[in-house]
Amino acid sequence: MYFGVKIPVIDVQNDNFKELWPAMVLAIKTSSFIAIDTELSGLGNRKALLAESIEDRYKAICHAARSRSILSLGIACYKKLDGKPADSYLVQVYNLTLLCSEEYMIEPQSVRFLVQHGFDFNKQYAQGVPYCKGNNKGGADNHGVSVRSLFTELLRARRPLVLHNGLIDMAFLYQCFYSHLPERLTTFTADLSEMFPAGIYDTKYASEFELRQTASYLEYAYKKCKLDNSRGVEAGGPGPHLLIEFCHYGGHMSSYVDYRVCPAVAPSPGQQEVCQRFSAFGWCPAGSECTSSHDTDLIILQDEKLGMDKKSKRKRKRDRRDKRKGGAEGGGAEEERKEEQEEDEDEELRASKIAHLELDPADRPSQDGSIGDPVARTEPPPAELTGNGSCKLPDDITDKATPAVAELKKESVTDDEAKAAAAAEASRKRLEGGTHRAGFDAFMTAYIFAYACALDAREDGKKKTEEEKDRVLPTCYNKVYLSGKAAPLHIVKSSFSKSSKAHTLKMELVWGKSLASTLLEAGPQQQKDGE
Repeated sequence: MYFGVKIPVIDVQNDNFKELWPAMVLAIKTSSFIAIDTELSGLGNRKALLAESIEDRYKAICHAARSRSILSLGIACYKKLDGKPADSYLVQVYNLTLLCSEEYMIEPQSVRFLVQHGFDFNKQYAQGVPYCKGNNKGGADNHGVSVRSLFTELLRARRPLVLHNGLIDMAFLYQCFYSHLPERLTTFTADLSEMFPAGIYDTKYASEFELRQTASYLEYAYKKCKLDNSRGVEAGGPGPHLLIEFCHYGGHMSSYVDYRVCPAVAPSPGQQEVCQRFSAFGWCPAGSECTSSHDTDLIILQDEKLGMDKKSKRKRKRDRRDKRKGGAEGGGAEEERKEEQEEDEDEELRASKIAHLELDPADRPSQDGSIGDPVARTEPPPAELTGNGSCKLPDDITDKATPAVAELKKESVTDDEAKAAAAAEASRKRLEGGTHRAGFDAFMTAYIFAYACALDAREDGKKKTEEEKDRVLPTCYNKVYLSGKAAPLHIVKSSFSKSSKAHTLKMELVWGKSLASTLLEAGPQQQKDGE
């Protein structure tokens, strides 16, 4: 029996920002790591964001970050608990509604997408926390209560920063809350390596290259990690297992909390054929009009069943080879024909999922307007690049356990049941991403990272350098996912690149001259050690 999770997300806006400030700063300072997600007003030219040249991509990202703005910021703080089982965390999640005080572009497609997923623009313009972009204005980054000074506290905490498909996230965070973006990508990565000395981690990269999941859009990756973790806890196998706790919010604080529910993995009634495009990418251009299922639970369970079938085929092939080697006579040609047929079937299965090359044959863009990764779409994605998918919010919120589904079998249903199931599926598609918001996406991002860290801790026999032993999840340290590329972007300061002048001055404001000098000197040495 696997249980759903009800996540408290604290809504932060202009009328309660100062009240919640001490709690947010304390959560950041005491955290073990921090995950961030954003909602944006647009991204500009999508094809330019997928340019073959990474430098050209960066130029397109810079243009978008300078002309657009962050509408919402999600922060998830995970604090490892002492005196509890290993990998136990106290989790605090904040969703900040923001309002840029300068002119910025907003794209109609982005507005439509955000409204369809519950974003309240009336609330944003009435209660959004104001901020200014670019360089520091009047010392606002270091004094008073502001979004920029909150970002400064994030830097001062020197905790690992976790994102999902986070290159565009980082560019917008830099431009909106830190300084003007540098012109060159190498300068940008050099600055980032010094801003976050504890490392930057991308859970999309971790999902594909560390966890080896079939798909890596945010909802899929989160629910797959949650399902695997629940199975481990239920089976009572060797730990560690990921355990999370939440603060209890009583009194008037309860009015600030929005509970987001992610039920246990189970397919919806009246199972349908899975939409292959949604299954691979987390979005579908047909949206709610698609005749196939967009149920992420069903997709995960089908992927697991296909994986088990492939393992069975491999075992049969090994047995047949062993039998032939043992001197079995006759039937050799027939056995070889069966093996060739099974290899063809395996190739078809591999083709049904495009792993690290997450590019749709229809030349779709690769990031979503929220910047996490593909979010479930109800429109073709001219404005939002890939799809996060997102857990659905049921009408009846309950903590009742949901039985695990071990095998997928077609059930015979009456016409009325089939119509009801079809209506429910269509309704669910219209609300795809109903829980999609920056705060909840940040929570899911952090959960994936925590689960990957728990798995890494189990592998005590894995050889690690002395430097890697001091880091969490060292194989993913400072590696950011690049859509359509087999290799990640490395966040490092090389011996041939310099930090930007604005960043150097900013470092002195944030950390003081002595510490800033130490960090600046450590940058090239860290690169030398890693070569």
